[in-house]
Amino acid sequence: MDILEEAAVFEKAKMSHMSTSDRVVASREAKRLILAINEIYKKTKDSHLMDVMKRLTAKKKKIELRLRGRNPLAI
Repeated sequence: MDILEEAAVFEKAKMSHMSTSDRVVASREAKRLILAINEIYKKTKDSHLMDVMKRLTAKKKKIELRLRGRNPLAI
């Protein structure tokens, strides 16, 4: 599957009622997608790719916030 198709599937996936291990897997998947798209972006400088990376990053941050909790000192 193309990396952009994988990103679209990931974006549309529901993230409610996930276990902690599911959240960890989702966070790692988001990171993998972001880094893969970034490698393509470095070569093409396509603004659409940047938009996709921003959306994935926002979703990844929400997942990680749920993992860590709202305590700003938690790592």
